[in-house]
Parts: sequence; C-alpha cells; structure tokens
Amino acid sequence: MSLTPLAKLRGTAAAIDAKTPAHRDRAIDGLRALALLAVPTGHWLLGGFTLDTGGALHNASPLATFGFFAPLSWVLQMLGIFFLVGGYASALSYRRAVARGESTGRWLRGRVARLGRPVLGVTAVWAALIPVLYALGVPGTTLRTGSTLVIQPLWFVGIYAVITALTPWCIRAAERLGAWAAAPLLGSVAVVDFLRYGPVGDAMPPWLSLLNLLPGWMFAYQLGVSWGEKRLGRRGAWLLLIGGTALFAALLLAFHYPASMVGVPGEARTNSHPPSLLVLALAAAQSGAAILLRERIGRLLHRPALWAPVVVTNLSAMTILCWHQTALLAAAVPGSFLGGTVPGLTAAPDTLGWIAARIAWLPVFGALLVLIGSRTRGFEAPWKRATRGRQALAGLLAAGFAVFALGLA
Repeated sequence: MSLTPLAKLRGTAAAIDAKTPAHRDRAIDGLRALALLAVPTGHWLLGGFTLDTGGALHNASPLATFGFFAPLSWVLQMLGIFFLVGGYASALSYRRAVARGESTGRWLRGRVARLGRPVLGVTAVWAALIPVLYALGVPGTTLRTGSTLVIQPLWFVGIYAVITALTPWCIRAAERLGAWAAAPLLGSVAVVDFLRYGPVGDAMPPWLSLLNLLPGWMFAYQLGVSWGEKRLGRRGAWLLLIGGTALFAALLLAFHYPASMVGVPGEARTNSHPPSLLVLALAAAQSGAAILLRERIGRLLHRPALWAPVVVTNLSAMTILCWHQTALLAAAVPGSFLGGTVPGLTAAPDTLGWIAARIAWLPVFGALLVLIGSRTRGFEAPWKRATRGRQALAGLLAAGFAVFALGLA
C-alpha cells in the first residue's frame, strides 16, 4: 500500500532526525533558521511596487502610508540574531580548526568561499538575464528596480565576511573582557549617532554614518563569540534583554529615532543603512532573549516535525538569501504586463486591502523560491567543473551587474 503524502513527510522528518548527531546544537540551528526566514518574510511584507503609466515598476513600501506597521519591522529585523549565532558558530569552528592544526588563512578561505559562491552565482545569472529581459520588452526602469532589489540583501554577505575575518581578534577580546568586549562597539555607534543627530549634526559630513557600518553589525557577532567562549551566560543575557529593551524605548520615546527598522522611501533618516543605535538596542534585547530561551528551543527541536524544516532551511541558507527577491520579481514582472495593477503585487501599497492581498501572495513567492532554489542551490557547493575561464567570466558578469544595479552605468 502506498504511503500518503503526510506519511512520507513524517518519514522524511524522522529520517533527518535520526541522522542528526547527538552533539548537534539544535537551538543554534533553530535560531539561525528563524533569523534567515525573517529576511524574505520582511522583504516580501514590507516592500512593494508602484506601476507608472509606461508599465514600469518602482519600489514602494507600505510603511510610507501605515506608520502602525513599523512594530512588525521590530520582529522581522532579526539580523542581530543572525550575527549572534554566526559569532557563536564561528568561535567554535575556529577553535576546532586550530585544534586540527589548520591555519587561520585556510579556515577563513573556506568560510568566505561558502559565502561568495552563491553571491557570484546570482549576480552573474542576473547580468546574463538583463539583456534577454530587455529584448523581451521589460522596461529599463523595471530592470533597474529589480536589480536594486536583488543586490540590496547582498551587502550583508560582504559585511559578514569582513567580520568573520576578525574572529581571532573577537576571541581574544572575549578572553580578556568577556561579554563586555561588545561595549566599545556600542559606544562607538552611540558617539557617531550623537554627532549625526545631536546639536552639531548639520555640520557633519554625510559619510560620517558609514563609521557605524562595521561596529554596528559586529556588536551582536562579538556577543556571539563571547557566548561561544562561555563568557556570556544567563546573568549577562538578562542584562542584555532588560538593558536593550530600556535603551530601545528611550531612543524611540525620548530621542525620536525613526520607528521602522528598515528604510522608508521619502524618509530622511534610516536605522539600518548603516545601523543606528536603535538597531544595536534591538540586537541586545533579541540576543538576551535568545540566550535565555536556548534550552527551551533545543527541547522543542527534538521533535522531528520541527527539526526537519530547520535542517532544510540551513542547508539552503545562502540560496534563500540570494534568490528570495528574484522569486518576488518572478511574480511582479509578469504582473506588470497585465494591463492594470494587480492587488498586493503591482498596485501601490497604500491601502489595507493591499496588506491582505500581499499576505495572500506570500505562499506564491515561497513556491517560486523553492522552484528557483531547486535550480540554483548548486551555487552553494564547490564549483568542481568550473574552469578558471568560467570563473573569470562569472566574476566579470557579476561585476557588470553590480555596476548596473548600483546605478553606476
């Protein structure tokens, strides 16, 4: 007798659970998967389009109309958690590499290669697609909009690679200062924010905010390294949770930071590009909560039905990050040719009906991502068949796409 689809899924989940080593830290994997899935969910919910009279797509956001939507960005902005577990995992991985006698350079090359291959893949594919789509009648403005959406999430990879390279120094800092090693990073961002938004803000150069880029995202990573080095425990986690929450509230209520954790078209200030002190306050609170909930999360993930999706998500991490905006565009670009606006897709995100329609579109975007990912996940594996010539061509295409997407061409 053939098994039902549900029985097959249960069997697959049980098999994945049985193959998982007993020493695997399921809570860390679960937190990573949660933070990762928040990226496409946030982009799909908080980003939209408008359609001009020529049928071209332009970026828009429901946050520009619905200010009450901003708290949703607090939940979906989970990069602090991602950097936290990244620091934790990198510290353990580096320690194991050193124990095997592996050099720091070799360890780092392996980590960076796993990040770089998928990025090179998606940018090279899009560089090849752009002239084809243009020849098929897709407006240049739509291609520019889509290219910007595709490349925007990839900033994370570059920052993450740089911070990963600093792992040995993060470990030394954790050995000396424990969790307090992250405090100077917080202080650095606070100083830059004061200069940007304080009494002398009008006299400050525009590039000053870029000084927050490295310490802003490194803050949670350093906390993760301290956690992995067993220098951050429950007492410190409570301090992070309470202190981060208090600082977050103070920045919003007393210092009038923008409520949204993501950029809003038309707004002069943004919290995330580069990160403001509000991002670090949220990361501190989220990190404290994650550490305190670790054991409970680990127990929950011993259920095969919950553990299997975590494994699948982590195995496709870079594919999800690199291709989720392509899944959105795979629906929106054809929708722009239908002769009118499509609710929740190409219609302006300025009505409550748009929100309901966009939620209905989420399963479609998810299905498209699964379909696209089934064809592109190979970019995550080592490119064994790629000759140097092909690698050089992929690099050239990727560079060309970056120039186009960033508006330099």
